[in-house]
Amino acid sequence: MSSNDNDSENLSRTIVPEMEDLLGRSFAVLDDGFIRVIDYMGSDESIVQAARISYGKGTRRINEDRGLIRYLMRHHHTTPFEMCEIKLHVRVPMDCWRQWIRHRTASVNEYSTRYSIAIDSVQTTKQGGWRKQSSHNKQGSDSFLDTKIGRLLSAKEERLHHHIRVAYEERIKKGVAREQARKDLPLSTYTEAYWKIDLHNLFHFLALRMDSHAQHEIRSYANVIGNEIVRKWCPLAWNAFSDYRLNSTHLSQIETEVLKYLINQNSAEAKAYLFSLGLLTLDSAGQINRSREVIEMQSKFNALGVQLDWENW
Repeated sequence: MSSNDNDSENLSRTIVPEMEDLLGRSFAVLDDGFIRVIDYMGSDESIVQAARISYGKGTRRINEDRGLIRYLMRHHHTTPFEMCEIKLHVRVPMDCWRQWIRHRTASVNEYSTRYSIAIDSVQTTKQGGWRKQSSHNKQGSDSFLDTKIGRLLSAKEERLHHHIRVAYEERIKKGVAREQARKDLPLSTYTEAYWKIDLHNLFHFLALRMDSHAQHEIRSYANVIGNEIVRKWCPLAWNAFSDYRLNSTHLSQIETEVLKYLINQNSAEAKAYLFSLGLLTLDSAGQINRSREVIEMQSKFNALGVQLDWENW
């Protein structure tokens, strides 16, 4: 027997029964989107194994694995989470995909409309789903338009989608190159891709895209990935992520100092502190202007049960 044979180890692929049941299953998202699990590698056990390098399999306990994974998440040890990977097949509107693809830590292969006919499906908006532009967040929305207006907008949207598709198919029939025929397709057109990413970077994606401030469309996909897939794939890691990142509150040094003042009932000193930093200012009428940072601070403190009349402060 060669030395290589002596050094060999019998290994088996990590199997997560819950994930085996999900392979190939399609999760519907929006009106015609979906997410499918194509493959996965690793599990909670793989994270623990990477962190410990080697261990006696018969001596470890589930509570020890849980404690270690939570320690890793709590102290931002990222590499062990990179030992798990997942590959998804997604169908997503192109405008939503633009946000998605900015997460450059994944391997991606997308459906190409240079080589294939564009997918004959577009994301539509129901009459009650038209959102108003937020007055304080340039890249967000905060309420809905009246359904009477929405009904008109949805009807016009339907006609627009129809006319563009007819024009696209006419170009194809007349022999226009696919790469040029596609140029006027709307961003609501669905595209598809295989998206492979490790668990550490997937958690970063989910932390941003499951956030309540994320755009509704991409949040819909992120919620499915997190709640329906990752939670079953690596439940210990998912619980740690939920506790320490997804549902936690991070306080900056400034926020911590203000909170100290408020706990000690020194609101006047907290106010003076924020003025000294330029985060509170006075307008020409003597009214206090709150910076966006202070508005976000207020939201955090309210969630923590620290109430303050910020408007009349």
